[in-house]
This record gives sequence, C-alpha cells and structure tokens, in this order.
Amino acid sequence: MVAKNKQQRVSAYGLVTDADRILLCRISPVLPRWVGQWTLPGGGVDFGEHPEDALVREVEEETGLYVSAGAIETVDSIFDQSGDEPFHGIRLIYRAQQVGGHLRDEADGTTDRACWWRRNELATLALVDIAQAGVGIAFAG
Repeated sequence: MVAKNKQQRVSAYGLVTDADRILLCRISPVLPRWVGQWTLPGGGVDFGEHPEDALVREVEEETGLYVSAGAIETVDSIFDQSGDEPFHGIRLIYRAQQVGGHLRDEADGTTDRACWWRRNELATLALVDIAQAGVGIAFAG
C-alpha cells in the first residue's frame, strides 16, 4: 500500500466590512471545484511570511484595496480526504479595515471578481464555507 502525501496549508482571510456591506471575491475557473462561488479575500501564507502580511498582500492582489489587519476573529480548521492527497487547512480570519486603494478584479488568479455585498443580498449568493463563517461573524446579532 502506497501512503498518500499529506498537504497542510495556513491561510489568512480578511473580514472587510463597512456599515452593512462585506467584501467578497468570486472564485475563478482556476479552481474548478468552487468556480462561481464567493469567498472572503485572502489566501495562503508564504513560507516565512507573517499571517498579517499575507492577509494584506492577498487582499490587495484580489481586490486592489489596501487594508490594515485587525484582530483575529476565528481560527478555522478543515480536513478533506476527498482529493488525491489528504488536505488540512488552517484558516485565520482577521478583521480588516480598508485604508486605501481602488476596488478592481483580479486578473489571472484564483478569483475573478471583487464586489461589496449588502447583508440583504447575500441569500442569493453561493458562498464557500469560509465565506459563510465570515458572514456569520460580520453580521452576528
């Protein structure tokens, strides 16, 4: 029996809100399993990179907005054995505040659209689990 390779990934995501809106990104065809679904802006932490720096970098890459990292709202852990390799994802969701930039879509990346959504518009969107968690935190209460 050949042992499967194991993959572990640490990611940082931004919970970027203003009044009754939340910033989300649509997943591109680069990730066919989730294409067309909406996620929080963010992504993988590079080797040696501080998670807060990864958050700032990823949000800018995916949305064109500059943010400052706030408090970690939650740490999420997922385990998936459905693919060729077992996958363990550790996902940090940070509060983040826009401090500059202009909203734009990512070109040739894992997302293809960045958009502000009002709370009452979210029911019509297909959200991946990390976005569902973020929406729940953003609009708790």
